[in-house]
Formats: sequence, structure tokens, C-alpha cells
Amino acid sequence: MRRIAARIITSGFLLLMAQVSCASVVGYGGAVYPIHEKDALEELHERIRQVDWSRHLERLTRSLKAYRPVTLHPLPKAREDRTFSVDLTYTLEFDIPDGSGGILFPKGYTFNPLDYAGLPNILVFIDGGDTHQVEWFRNSGYAKNPRVMLLLTGGSHASVSGKLQRPVFYATRQIAERFRLQAVPSVLQQKGRIVEVKEFAIEHTE
Repeated sequence: MRRIAARIITSGFLLLMAQVSCASVVGYGGAVYPIHEKDALEELHERIRQVDWSRHLERLTRSLKAYRPVTLHPLPKAREDRTFSVDLTYTLEFDIPDGSGGILFPKGYTFNPLDYAGLPNILVFIDGGDTHQVEWFRNSGYAKNPRVMLLLTGGSHASVSGKLQRPVFYATRQIAERFRLQAVPSVLQQKGRIVEVKEFAIEHTE
């Protein structure tokens, strides 16, 4: 019985395939309309061409010039030349674990970070919003020293960087307080186990 049923099914399938292969198109049903929608890629290109990129670029430039980090730390202008030293010795206010359940450095441990890692750069701090300080830096020997890192306590990063054609960074409150900065322009560099800070009065350039 199973063999007879299989033969009947196979014969029916072959008959259906033969009918399909002999089928012909007898016409179309319904109306056919041309496509009027724009090509998606062409429409995208058209919209891009309509954008006023110069206006957006101008807005972005204004935004960059106006940007100031919330942690920026303004400092007054130096009124006299002076030099002082800063001891970076620090006392831990909490335990530092060793990752194995023990304590690597206990609370109260005192150390000088300069004993473990030196300060390779000379840090120069100026108010970028003061044109006299910007020109002072440009005309100083620090401007051409590859070890110098310039930090701003005020002014526009984009503007100063463009004028001086060099990388410029912002001085945060944490940096200023850690090095006990009090006025600008200031130059900071390592001297043995301490940091030396020099303030420059530039009133004579005005």
C-alpha cells in the first residue's frame, strides 16, 4: 500500500510540474504606473548640497572660542618677579590595597612623587585672554623649547593655539592648587626633589 501511495504522489507531482512548464502569460491584471519617487541616494545628495556649511562652521568656531572648562582656575597678573619652591610631599588620607587582601600603602604614609617619577616638562602658565602675556610667551625663550607645555588660566584655547601655532592646554583648579600657583605668567620646573616656580611681572611691556 505504501509503495502504491508513493507512486500516486510522485505521478501527481510530475503532472503538476509538466503543467507549470507549459504555462504561458495570458495578460496582466490591474493598472501599471511609473515610479515618481526620487532615488533615496539622489535625494540625500541634494539635501547635502542645500546645507549652508559655512554657517555651521562659523557657529562651531564661535563655540570653540567661547569654550571654557568648568574647572578652569583664573589667576591674577604677577606684580613682581619672584621665585619660590613647592614641596610635593604628600600624606595618604586612606589605605591603598595591594589587590590580595593586604595593604600596599597605609593611611598616613608620606612620600614625594618626584622620588618615583620626574617632571619631564617645563610648565608655563599664562592668561590667554591677556594679549601682553601671549606676546611675552611668543618672544620668550620658552616658545621654542620643545620641553615646554603651555597652560592657560584664562582666554580662548583655540585663539591662543592659532596665534602661537602650538598645542595649548587649560590649567585646572587641581593643577593650580597642587603647585600653589598664585599669579601669571609663571614657569614651573623640577629642581631635584622640589618644584621651582618663577613669576614674571611684565608691566614694562605695556
